[in-house]
Amino acid sequence: MTRAKRKTFSPEFKREAVRLLEQGNKEAAQLARELGVKRNQLYKWQMEVQQYGNQAFPGQGQRQRPKGTDATRVLHAEVKRLREENEILKKAALYFARESG
Repeated sequence: MTRAKRKTFSPEFKREAVRLLEQGNKEAAQLARELGVKRNQLYKWQMEVQQYGNQAFPGQGQRQRPKGTDATRVLHAEVKRLREENEILKKAALYFARESG
């Protein structure tokens, strides 16, 4: 089974699609068919524009994430630590379940 290659759309195409969607002259489903995209993709692009404005759709593909701040690094380290602790607790629970059973 071969996978279909993912369609890519230019940032200009996406912005124009959002503009047409927001104009409201056509229903989203009809507009999506005419543009050759899925209706929910139009809504995702609309949310991107609402959230990021002119920074939406940079480059080819995924949006670049801003460099992590010190707080972000601390939070990532905390998440890593908590995941490790969670794994230890799961193993301990299995061990004690076997011992008591």
